[in-house]
Amino acid sequence: MLQAEHVTKQFGDFYALHDVSIDVSKGRIFGLLGPNGAGKSTLIRIINQILQSDEGKVIFDGHEIRLSDVEHIGYLPEERGLYKKMKVGEQALYLAQLKGLSRTEAEKRLRWWFKHLEIDTWWNRKVEELSKGMQQKVQFVTTVLHNPKLLIFDEPFSGFDPVNATLLKKEILRLRDEGATVIFSTHNMSSVEEICDDIALINHSQVVLNGNVKEIRQSYRKNMFHLEIRCTDSRTITMPTEFVVTNGKEEKGVYTADVSLPPTASSNDLLSAVMSQGQVSALQEILPSMNDIFIEAVSRQ
Repeated sequence: MLQAEHVTKQFGDFYALHDVSIDVSKGRIFGLLGPNGAGKSTLIRIINQILQSDEGKVIFDGHEIRLSDVEHIGYLPEERGLYKKMKVGEQALYLAQLKGLSRTEAEKRLRWWFKHLEIDTWWNRKVEELSKGMQQKVQFVTTVLHNPKLLIFDEPFSGFDPVNATLLKKEILRLRDEGATVIFSTHNMSSVEEICDDIALINHSQVVLNGNVKEIRQSYRKNMFHLEIRCTDSRTITMPTEFVVTNGKEEKGVYTADVSLPPTASSNDLLSAVMSQGQVSALQEILPSMNDIFIEAVSRQ
């Protein structure tokens, strides 16, 4: 659906992007990750034709991107872009018609979305009466209303409480399942594993890591496992000296620990070492979080 090929953007002597390449596959959620100031928003503005790159190019739906392609992109910026004195419904209709919908079709779709998200009582309220999160929900609706080929969400959960953040995640996943392609930009790694299929980590204007989320987590695995054993007696669980145990404790006859194995060992070796000492009730591999992976990738850079 979209490829950025060796994109570079400078502001004076400062590189906002330096030789950045990403590949966003159709019908998937692509996470554009990195700390504030890494270059994520600059790349999004280039995709949206707000800025022009100094070098490289962006390919959209099989051709080099042009200004008219913006009609097929839904962009939810982190900054609020609503007119405070206008009523919510009036403004939503105005924005929908800017995206090419007739007033009749726009109102039909808006009424459905407002009811779907349980915000229909907001229709005649002024924007200035809404909280930051409520305004973001209205902007979300106007972003997806025209069924664009590509959706770009820049920090979409900013200002949301946990309930509404979960609601928005479900809507993004539903849109993906219905065929939408999504770019999801954030500096918050906590929600990445829940909704992203693929990611690119950007730091100091460069891509430091990219690929499929599951494959990346597997490639950074540390051969560490969480273990739970129901002890047959009060003795302490013993491990081979090459197994490193952390957070080991026994409570009410249940021993729990995180165990790091040497590269040559497997979970079967761990089971063999402890099965005679009690009943194994849980054994689960501990994969690193995207936050841990990002820190490690940046350190390598």
